[in-house]
Amino acid sequence: MSALSATCPAKINLGLSVLGRRADGYHEIVTLFQAIALFDTLRAENAPSLSLTCDDPALPVDERNLVIRAARALQEERPETRTRGARLRLTKRIPAGGGLGGGSSDAAAALVLLERLWEVSLAPAERQRIAGALGSDVPFFLHGGTALGTGRGEIVHPQPPIPERALVLGFPAFGLNTPEIYAALDAPLTLQDGAVTLSRFYGKLAEGNDFSRITNDLETPAFARRPKLAFFRDALLRAGAEAALLCGSGSSVFGLFSGRDEAEQAAAGAAGWFGDWTVVTAVTVARGVRVEAAG
Repeated sequence: MSALSATCPAKINLGLSVLGRRADGYHEIVTLFQAIALFDTLRAENAPSLSLTCDDPALPVDERNLVIRAARALQEERPETRTRGARLRLTKRIPAGGGLGGGSSDAAAALVLLERLWEVSLAPAERQRIAGALGSDVPFFLHGGTALGTGRGEIVHPQPPIPERALVLGFPAFGLNTPEIYAALDAPLTLQDGAVTLSRFYGKLAEGNDFSRITNDLETPAFARRPKLAFFRDALLRAGAEAALLCGSGSSVFGLFSGRDEAEQAAAGAAGWFGDWTVVTAVTVARGVRVEAAG
């Protein structure tokens, strides 16, 4: 098969609730994922061995990268692919460490790309299982659009797409340590009925297209460590955002706006207020990873 290319969307969380720490050490969450039009690109073509290059020199291109780990996971699952190779090239546009799921999206793309390139066929449940083992957010990107996430976030329940929203995204120069943020919640073991109640709540918000009541439980520990994150969120709300939240476990912050013009105006203002931040606009999209023949 000839070379293939995948566009890999970022995501935001239209609400995130932490129910507690599980017996296995992970945290039980309920969240509403939403894909957005901020994309990495992953290209794959057949080669004698497996290799990865990336235009961001700060990112590893060995087994530490989720793209390579996804390829190895597919080879482990399907022994007939273990002698196959691929030349993978990753173009990064999604900031690393911002809570936007760029690495997870890239991993989902690698699974789908290599499945086609190496001409193997995974059952949907099999693909989901491999994706979930790679990372909590990876299964979402196989679906994209709007979806509830439960468990660690790896159990995905696709929802009808919401009407397009415009976004302002702010990326500070600093990052946050995700395990630290979760650990600061000091939550007890989860109660399963909480997941059912919150899933219904987030489902109703999506159904009614009303996100004014969304919250992110991770904001409290994140804002305690980096108060400037709260200042940026509040600036977006003053600029007319319907809602503004920390992106996942951070450190990016987003605001939802009803129109692109309003978002552009708010972004221009935010860039002036927070000169050391990168501020961009985007829109929500009703899709996940998309693969096509490479030009």
